[in-house]
Amino acid sequence: MEKKLTIEPKKYKGETNVVSMRLPIELIKEVDRIAKETGRTRNEVLILCLEFSLENIEIKP
Repeated sequence: MEKKLTIEPKKYKGETNVVSMRLPIELIKEVDRIAKETGRTRNEVLILCLEFSLENIEIKP
């Protein structure tokens, strides 16, 4: 079964720290499109994507 990330209106709460990373321009455009469509910030969309990925990651030995 294919998993999907569903974005609901909820902001991340808690302590934060700045992390910098380089991303391909097309990936940034896609994140920005999703942010605009959902009324979220780029940061919120990236946090949701990272949380989803970490909860669903499979590490193969």
